[in-house]
Amino acid sequence: MMKKLTYILLSAVLLAATAGCEDHLNTNPTTTADESTVFASASNAMAAMNGTYRLMYTYGWGSGWEAENGGIMAYITASDLMGEDRLMNDMGSGWFYMDYAYNIFGDYTSSAGRQYQTWNFFYTLISNANYIIAHENDEALQDDPDLANYLFGQAYAMRAYCYLWLVQSYQQNDPSLPGVPVYTEPTTPESEGKGRGTVQDVYTRINEDINTGIGYLENSSVEQQHPSHIDKYVAYGIKARAMMVQHNYKEAVTAAKEALKKPGMSLAFTETVNDVAAANVMWGLEILTDQGIGTIGIYNHMDADCGSTYSEAQHLISSWLYDQIPVTDSRRAWWTDPAEADEKADLPSYQKPYIQHKLVYKNAASGTGDYILMRGEEMALIVAEAACHDGDYTTAREYVKMVTSQRDSDYEANLAKYPDSNVITTETSSHIASLMDYILFQRRVELWGEFPRMQDLQRLGLPMHRNYSYQPNNHTTDGIPYDYEAGYDGFIYAIPLEEFNGNTALNPETDQNPMDY
Repeated sequence: MMKKLTYILLSAVLLAATAGCEDHLNTNPTTTADESTVFASASNAMAAMNGTYRLMYTYGWGSGWEAENGGIMAYITASDLMGEDRLMNDMGSGWFYMDYAYNIFGDYTSSAGRQYQTWNFFYTLISNANYIIAHENDEALQDDPDLANYLFGQAYAMRAYCYLWLVQSYQQNDPSLPGVPVYTEPTTPESEGKGRGTVQDVYTRINEDINTGIGYLENSSVEQQHPSHIDKYVAYGIKARAMMVQHNYKEAVTAAKEALKKPGMSLAFTETVNDVAAANVMWGLEILTDQGIGTIGIYNHMDADCGSTYSEAQHLISSWLYDQIPVTDSRRAWWTDPAEADEKADLPSYQKPYIQHKLVYKNAASGTGDYILMRGEEMALIVAEAACHDGDYTTAREYVKMVTSQRDSDYEANLAKYPDSNVITTETSSHIASLMDYILFQRRVELWGEFPRMQDLQRLGLPMHRNYSYQPNNHTTDGIPYDYEAGYDGFIYAIPLEEFNGNTALNPETDQNPMDY
């Protein structure tokens, strides 16, 4: 499959290469361009990078089921719904509900399934990054050395970002286990498939790539030309995420602090999280009116007021998590207060308590609403968590307050309730007992719907418990699993069958992930 997929979608680079980037990301192709044209100059090659970003919010990553494979936000949503903090109140058309219900695993045999979509999406982005990196030493691109550094920094950082996603999606967080195939060169139909190697091999690739990307970006005076671009601050943010997964907490603190140096950064509360122009956004995909993606867009599923039949299966916060948010915290407005639901029952978005209003269209009629991939608040909470893991409670408290002070009028008193401790309460939906619990709680609230909860459970080695005794428990009860222990096989995806069909370096008998579920 690797040979087949990368060949088919590698053409996206060439198609996008005739477009440029001015005040918005314009990646609409007009004609195809051959390789010599794409890499005739640094500015031409930047258009190829822009095409890669455009792929991040397009669909077509499987042979069907377009409504659930509209790019990066679809995969964030799917993985987030596998946790305990988010739910859907109804099956609706079935999109994403099956992820929530842990009922997708047989789909690995299909070229339309979640496993295939996710594999195809990230390996296609990797293929495009490899295609750019292969021209690293081209003399023609040195017509503008600053822009060339900016270009290659992004390509390396993008490759690191994709491998980080893949290794977390297809394996448990254990460096000794089999990883995912690593490709560092452009692929063609004749390319030989790679074996799995180890998780540590993938981590090593990620670490080398992100450090190389940061080096290029540090040596460029080009500032972020568009919010979709990975600049040096975003690259440090990606590094901070990778260090957290690897439990390298000192490096995570350093990287996240560098990310927070982004000029103009503000952590002020916003009523919605859908605008790349917001001062707390570090990285996002701008969805323009002429690039509206209609029913494929994630807000068509999540915005309960948009009038879509897909949005009738509404996305809710768990009652336990919502009810832990202090009444003095502005973020409660991101979801329907159950005490107010009856008063607003005439509006579609208020049919039930706890419905989300955080991740919605900016304009439903035009299908616009940006996809936010990284905010400054995440970086502050990474510093807080990483410092807490290392026992630096002073720094941990300082950085968690950077977020809560902008949201909770009683933040000092609420923080003071929790003693200095890096112990995590294993039952994550029972009580908040330590400073670490409190920091992780803040992360769960702040990044709800934006960052996959499953990836946090996996990196921390935590179980997934929905069957908490707290009442009311609003998780769907009909056929939805409640409790899985840490390291459950179903937390990761099976490798799609098509990969074994096309990659002779993998043996379906010995290289497939366990499927004891």
